[in-house]
Amino acid sequence: MKKIVLALVTLIVFSCQQQKIGYVDNVKLMDAYQEKIDIEAKFKSKAEVLGKKRDSITQAYQIEAQAFQLKAQKMSQQKAQEEYGVMQQRAQFIGQQLQQEDQALQASGQVEMDSMVSKVKKEIEAYGKANGYVYVLGGGEGGAVLYGTQANDLTDEIVKILNDKYKK
Repeated sequence: MKKIVLALVTLIVFSCQQQKIGYVDNVKLMDAYQEKIDIEAKFKSKAEVLGKKRDSITQAYQIEAQAFQLKAQKMSQQKAQEEYGVMQQRAQFIGQQLQQEDQALQASGQVEMDSMVSKVKKEIEAYGKANGYVYVLGGGEGGAVLYGTQANDLTDEIVKILNDKYKK
């Protein structure tokens, strides 16, 4: 019985030593990946443009509302209420349009980020297979690696490969 247990322990230790395991710090990788940096910059720029558009539309509407208030003082109460209702509908419509543009921008940004993450995962998988890794684990915030030696950290190598491919 002791010989069987000893043989199993030896077999397990020997088989574990044969497996190559590495890890990638997901946060560090994404912070250094140029495509992600470019996507964020592009969408930040688009969000700023949308913000300026929102500000100018809001400002124009406020000017129109102030003009309406002056004009409403000279109208009958019923006519003023009717026009006030029209103004409210217009404000609601403008708000909905701006919200739809916000949502469309967020959705397109999410699609690009999801595509980029998928590309990163495929590259990590390809790297692992090409270099004989049995496992490549994810580290960083929320990752599965609580500790790993620097020798097992593949982050810099994968960032270089991703950035080189992105430049092409």
